[in-house]
Amino acid sequence: MTRRRGLHPEETELWQRVTQSTRPLHGPSALDRPDLDRLLRFDAEMPAKPRQPVVRIAPFVLGGAVTATSARHDLAAPLSERLGSAPLRMDHGKFRQMTRGKLAPEGRIDLHGMTLAEAHPALIRFVSAAHADGKRLVLVITGKGRRGDENGPIPQRPGVLKHQVPHWLTTPPLGAMVLQLTEAHLKHGGTGAYYLFLRRQP
Repeated sequence: MTRRRGLHPEETELWQRVTQSTRPLHGPSALDRPDLDRLLRFDAEMPAKPRQPVVRIAPFVLGGAVTATSARHDLAAPLSERLGSAPLRMDHGKFRQMTRGKLAPEGRIDLHGMTLAEAHPALIRFVSAAHADGKRLVLVITGKGRRGDENGPIPQRPGVLKHQVPHWLTTPPLGAMVLQLTEAHLKHGGTGAYYLFLRRQP
């Protein structure tokens, strides 16, 4: 076993001179007493965090009765509201007469009871023919639709045709022929029908 020798007096003096002339690389130590006291005082002055309330969930029992759920949320605006906020592209006075049911439609098609596959081509044929004949106001009847099962995993709107027809009428090929689309007056079917004001022939 090797014995550690002690420092000579000259070596001790040299070491003391070296340590007195050095400076720390990163400033004062984080554990200096003044800094430590300040950190402890700051921690004591910090307000205590409020305790979060505990949310208790009722236990689930297999085969138990279903409790009432909260109101359903619908992120899409109602169809009537979306059509009502559409920009007005026709004469204001004529539009007012039309929505009050004072203009008689020059043609009508009843899609009520058709499937989507049957209704789409029928609507294209009807609107194309009415536009070619120079008609301006026509009526499209879709029906309001039956309210289905609302407790399913995927929410469904009542009236598939009622919600699909406006999309067809604002996209090609029908969008280029339709100047204005709005729900019909009560005497012409109300929310189960649409007025189509067609563009003039070029």
